[in-house]
Amino acid sequence: MVGWSRWIVAGSLLALVAAALPSHAQANPGPEALVRQISEEVIETVKSDKEIQAGSLPRIIALVDAKVMPHVNFSRMTAIAVGRPWRSATPEQQKRLLEEFKTLLVRTYSGALTQVKDQTVQVRPMRAGADDPEVVVRTEVRGKGDPIQLDYRLEKTDKGWKIYDVNVLGVWLADTSFKSQFAPVITNSGIDGLITNLAELNRKAAGNAKR
Repeated sequence: MVGWSRWIVAGSLLALVAAALPSHAQANPGPEALVRQISEEVIETVKSDKEIQAGSLPRIIALVDAKVMPHVNFSRMTAIAVGRPWRSATPEQQKRLLEEFKTLLVRTYSGALTQVKDQTVQVRPMRAGADDPEVVVRTEVRGKGDPIQLDYRLEKTDKGWKIYDVNVLGVWLADTSFKSQFAPVITNSGIDGLITNLAELNRKAAGNAKR
């Protein structure tokens, strides 16, 4: 279940963080402007943060908590990854899933930010109506090697645009990658089994981080 390829790990974290840092250029930017502004900001932030570059997990967790989560509909992202069983989960189960999934993402991605060196982000022209409640913003991350396709699904809320899924090289993180990995666990062990599985992965990751 943890056999995600490195490009999904690195690209997805960059996507989440790039869609999360606050922008000072516009108070309430549209989705395309938001992605353009903050994608540039996150790269500069990571470059200047020696603790993140060194892989400091507490620093990365603090960054995610302060900058990422306020701009991500994490409940919807988790619900997409879990699929239909999410609707029948109890409030306590949903709470545990959110906690464990968040921890899994942060720990899985803890090394990804250290890979940000000289990348730039190009936002492609967006095809969407002015009143569309949900849009896809398509970008390319360019640096050494081939460009990385990095797309965002965003929804319009009363608190601004929120990201709820990320596409890296043609694969949607929540709707395809995680959902396909969670489904057999839920089928065999139910929601509680998935929670236990995620908790165990997080415990192992925490143990490895201390070595």
